[in-house]
Amino acid sequence: MRNLLAFLLRYQGVMLFVLLEVVSLYFFLTNSSYQRAAFFNSANAYMGVLLARRTQVADYFRLAELNQQLVADNAQLRRQLFPPDFSRREADSLPVGRDTLGHVVYRHLHPATPQVLTQPGQSQKTPNPKLLTVNSFRPDTLLLGGTRQADRTLVPARVINNSLRQVDNYLTLNVGSADGVQPDRGVISAAGVVGKVQAVSAHYARVASVLHSKLQIAARLKRDGTIGSVGWPEGLDFSHALLDYIPRQTKLVVGDSVVTSGYSSVFPAGVFIGTVESFKTEPNKNFSTVKLRLGVDFGRLTYVYVVPTPPRAERDSLEQHTGELPASVQKAAQAAKGGPKP
Repeated sequence: MRNLLAFLLRYQGVMLFVLLEVVSLYFFLTNSSYQRAAFFNSANAYMGVLLARRTQVADYFRLAELNQQLVADNAQLRRQLFPPDFSRREADSLPVGRDTLGHVVYRHLHPATPQVLTQPGQSQKTPNPKLLTVNSFRPDTLLLGGTRQADRTLVPARVINNSLRQVDNYLTLNVGSADGVQPDRGVISAAGVVGKVQAVSAHYARVASVLHSKLQIAARLKRDGTIGSVGWPEGLDFSHALLDYIPRQTKLVVGDSVVTSGYSSVFPAGVFIGTVESFKTEPNKNFSTVKLRLGVDFGRLTYVYVVPTPPRAERDSLEQHTGELPASVQKAAQAAKGGPKP
């Protein structure tokens, strides 16, 4: 308290001067409209600059939050590129009960009303009893009994670890089973295919990237639909891969786009993988050796999306067991089922 009184007594002249200046400035501004307007205009300009700087500082510390929001929004938009099989289908009839003979009775959502000509130049919409009878016993059973698949969104994730120079390379993501991620799910980015989830914990996931010697991806040439299998043999750099099982009679063009075929249950069809950079056909082989430039730059990979797996594992297993899968993708289907070994 003594120090405070000493400070006030020591600087009482300065403080009195500042107080009188403030009072005089107040009277000066209140008694002159021109000076008041000039003062407030200048004050608003300086205040605007100050608020802009404050906003920039606050936004800098919110960059992580903003990035997470943008990734989530991008996941919702990107999901529209890969809709589930039945997302745009509508059942033409629904079961409403049973008749006296125990047959299921269906209510038609869109009854068939074919055009029947009555007079030249005239038409009348009359229901066709025979067609209605056929439809009543042949509804769209794919969508009855709750078989329609609900839309499942992509899971955005951040890469927190990434290996590039090993024989079998992996990624670590900051999402896990608590976020709905499961093993054997595909992982993509805005640039294309990244890899496949191998193992998950509660909050993290380990992904075998495309740069894994045992990972095979069922692919096709976008231009003509020729199917093959993309792999990464030891010795290639992290920006290239090989496309195998392309018949030698297939006409290849440098720059052709290669996308996923959708034949496995890991990736939806049409996800970009890379472009044809070079190819060669040897006389004693039935397949061309095609070198791809990958679309994903694994050296700068930051954000990815985990793809929800459609319920097709049973179909893939059956087709592989009966030999109905094309030879060029059986290896990829087996890799999708079992996954690469560490």
